[in-house]
Amino acid sequence: MTLRLGTRASLLARTQSGMVADLITERLGCAVELVPISTQGDRTSAPLASLGGTGVFVSALRDALEADQIDIAVHSLKDLPTAPTEGIALAAVPEREDPRDALIARDELTLGELPPGARVGTGSPRRAAQLHALGMGLEVHGLRGNVETRLATVTNGVFDAVILARAGLARIGRTDVITETLDPLQMLPAPGQGALAVEVRADAHQLLADLAALDDRATHAAVVAEREVLATLEAGCSAPVGALAEVVQGDHGDELWIRAVALSTDGAVSLRRSATGAVEKAAEIGSGLGRLLLDDGAADLVNASTRPMPATISE
Repeated sequence: MTLRLGTRASLLARTQSGMVADLITERLGCAVELVPISTQGDRTSAPLASLGGTGVFVSALRDALEADQIDIAVHSLKDLPTAPTEGIALAAVPEREDPRDALIARDELTLGELPPGARVGTGSPRRAAQLHALGMGLEVHGLRGNVETRLATVTNGVFDAVILARAGLARIGRTDVITETLDPLQMLPAPGQGALAVEVRADAHQLLADLAALDDRATHAAVVAEREVLATLEAGCSAPVGALAEVVQGDHGDELWIRAVALSTDGAVSLRRSATGAVEKAAEIGSGLGRLLLDDGAADLVNASTRPMPATISE
């Protein structure tokens, strides 16, 4: 039997889908065919937040699943809306790549070495707000496009630096361009960043059970907690919210530790909280942390963060 795996056409998406296809072949012994699917996010250069943010790379793949054009869909997990979709089931979350953000700067500069007024490109309101919160006097500009398009803005002098997810660069073999991997104390990543989601139709019971062999327990628990923070805040791509959870060794076995931040778009207000608990209670820990942020006033920040960043450069 050959399984049909839907993928976006970009280099990164094809690489990620190919990794999952290899895992399926290795662990289940099944042949896998990659089926390219065009998504709304691929067909426009508009800022993602103006399109509704989360979901613009996801819906076409889910539509193909429901129409039985493909058997499996692979997404960057951070792109998934937090609300469940009827008829679609999350089958597995494979082991996560490094979730941190990465700086790519001219002259191999680090973030601390960028001078005031340096131009930094990013398409993420979360990254922009955290850059502003550092108070370094940087000029932050919107950015769209594939990885090579974004990297070219540094080499051709449009920007002094750009910030991308380290995971994507690692998967396509471009960690050589990274001048600094950013400490989460400076910049918390997006919920689910660095992780992949493997989805199938909810009625594909045998396939759903088989694909559980691809699931990584620690990664799955961590992203569940992070996404519960996002869901509790009712925040999407246009809201500056970061979260990072890890499974660590505690006094009585594995524990889940998570920290999160909600910011104003200009970085002037920054709310930070953390929580710990049993791995099995990942969802409760994440939602509880979200409620703590709401108690601190995060709703006002999330509701105010509705204007998308203009894209200076697009694909």
